[in-house]
Amino acid sequence: MSTLQGLLLGALQGVAEFLPISSSGHLALAQALFGLEEVPLLYDVLLHLATLLAVVLFFRKQIWNLILIFCRLITRKPLPEDSILAAQEKAGRSNILAVIIVTVITGIIGIITSKLIKDMSLKTVGAGFLVTSVLLISTSLISRKSNKTETEETPFVSVKQAIRIGIMQGFGTLPGISRSGSTISGALWGKVDRKLAGEFSFIASIPAILGAFILEAKDLGEVSASIGAAPVIAGCIAAFVTGWFSLAFLMKLIKKGRLEWFSAYLIPLGIAVIMFM
Repeated sequence: MSTLQGLLLGALQGVAEFLPISSSGHLALAQALFGLEEVPLLYDVLLHLATLLAVVLFFRKQIWNLILIFCRLITRKPLPEDSILAAQEKAGRSNILAVIIVTVITGIIGIITSKLIKDMSLKTVGAGFLVTSVLLISTSLISRKSNKTETEETPFVSVKQAIRIGIMQGFGTLPGISRSGSTISGALWGKVDRKLAGEFSFIASIPAILGAFILEAKDLGEVSASIGAAPVIAGCIAAFVTGWFSLAFLMKLIKKGRLEWFSAYLIPLGIAVIMFM
C-alpha cells in the first residue's frame, strides 16, 4: 500500500464512518478497486480509532459530564434531590446504563458477525448498501410522522431503547450496513430526541471500537510489515480530519431529519456493486 492509497482510504473512512453510508463497506470496495489484497483487519480498526478521537473531542463536554456522573455513582455521592442539576444527573445515569447495555449486545452480535464477514463477497456489501438505504428512508418517514402526531420524546435513553439500539449497532457491524445509520435509526424508532439520538449513537460506539482494537492489537506487527508506517499514519490523520467535519455535518442533518438524502447515493451504488463487482 502506498502513502497516497493510505491517505485516500483514511479520508474515505473519516467521511463514511459518520455519514450513514457504511465505512466498512466503502473500505472493502476501495481496497478491491485499489487491488489491495489481505489488508489486515487491524488497519481498518486503526482508522476507526482515528475517527474515535474525533468523536471524543467533538463530544468532549457530554463525555466529561458522563464521566463525572459515573464517578459520583461508584463513590455513592449523588447530587442532592433539590439540586437544579438533579434531573440532569438522573438522565446521565440512564445514559451510562444504556451505553453498557448497547456495548454488551453489540459485542455478542459482533462475535457472531465477525465469523461471517470473512466469507462475504462484494455483492453482499452492495446488498448492505441497499439495506442501509431502506433503514434511512423508513427512519425519516417515522420521524416526520412522530412530529405530526406530537409524540413525546424522552430526554434520555431508557433500557428498552438501549436494547433496540444495541441490536441495531450489532447489525451495523456487517459490511455495507452503516453503524451510525443503524443506531440512529434504532434510537429514532424508539422516540429518542433527535439531538440525543445522534450524540448517543457516537458516544456508544466508543467502547465497541476500543474493544475491537484490543482484540486485534496482537496484529500490530503484521500491519507494520505488510503496509508500512507511512500509509498508516497518513490514513489516520486523514480519517481524523475528514471525520471531524463529517460529524459536524451529520449532526446538523439529524436535527433536520434529512437522513434519507443519503439513500439517493446508496441505492445506485448498491445496485452497481451487485451488478458489476
